[in-house]
Amino acid sequence: MQRLRGWGRELGFSQIAIAGIDLSTAEAGLLAWLQAGFHGGMGYMAAHGLKRARPAELVPGTLRVITARMDYLPRDTPATWLDEEAQALRDPQRAVVSLYARGRDYHKVLRQRLQRLAERLAAEVGPLGHRVFTDSAPVLEVELATRAGLAWRGKHTLALHRDGGSMFFLGEIYVDLPLPVDGPTSAHCGTCTACLSACPTQAIVAPYKLDARRCISYLTIEHEGAIAPGLRPLMGNRIYGCDDCQLACPWNKYAQRATLPDFDTREPLGSATLLQLWAWDEAEFLRRTEGSAIRRIGIARWRRNLAVALGNAWRETGEAALAAALQAALPSADELLAEHIHWALAQRPA
Repeated sequence: MQRLRGWGRELGFSQIAIAGIDLSTAEAGLLAWLQAGFHGGMGYMAAHGLKRARPAELVPGTLRVITARMDYLPRDTPATWLDEEAQALRDPQRAVVSLYARGRDYHKVLRQRLQRLAERLAAEVGPLGHRVFTDSAPVLEVELATRAGLAWRGKHTLALHRDGGSMFFLGEIYVDLPLPVDGPTSAHCGTCTACLSACPTQAIVAPYKLDARRCISYLTIEHEGAIAPGLRPLMGNRIYGCDDCQLACPWNKYAQRATLPDFDTREPLGSATLLQLWAWDEAEFLRRTEGSAIRRIGIARWRRNLAVALGNAWRETGEAALAAALQAALPSADELLAEHIHWALAQRPA
């Protein structure tokens, strides 16, 4: 196991651990979350049902799950990064993209490196059955990570580590080897409720319970249609994802920088204004987001999100250039975008 962990570190992973596959005690919570409709429009969550909690049904023959975490803060992240992120959120005309999405698509990075780790293991022990996953299949990633001691589940439902906060990705290798299992770690949230208080839309409806339908990450990334008018003002200048619950978490003062250049911030995603990004046509959007997780939402959702943020900025600042840019886009806007532009223009400051 020490050799496996060493190979993982060589590949850029922060930690490697082994989980068992009996997740039966997680099934009731998963079913209750689905029955409450908290998955919103993510139909695939319900379609796979309890397969998420049954690794051997997802990949027959699975005996263990190798779980891995990889820190993603850009390598040049300053010590003052938490203050700088808070400052960006207070600037209505800044376009705020979630930290994890400012570099290369993590799916690609982790999947390739997990595959290489599996190949190293196979070279050591002989042929083995395995499947690699990174947020790409019905896998209870946080549940597996907590059982293997990689993290504990925070009240915002994300994985937390004492020495790494929550700014890391998770990935898994399902294997048919009876590897020794690691034990869970203890939780350290205590009585803190900072993440619940920080959520702009109150999507964390109770400790450890998230209603995705209200979550800005869901609304800006997964949700395909119109964003509910009541939630639009709460989105502020967040155009792709939301880090507020993580920025409020005391443990993220220990968040670690990535060791890989893949997660370095691509300009202008770390400092762009809303008007800069609004000026992109589809060709530029595709060019700028090549190899990025952002590309998957497409230009329609991208501009929908920007229209909401521009409306919020227009209401706060009264900057005429914002309204002019929105107005200029109306003639070529499709029905979905036009609805959000009209809403944005109606945010005329008092």
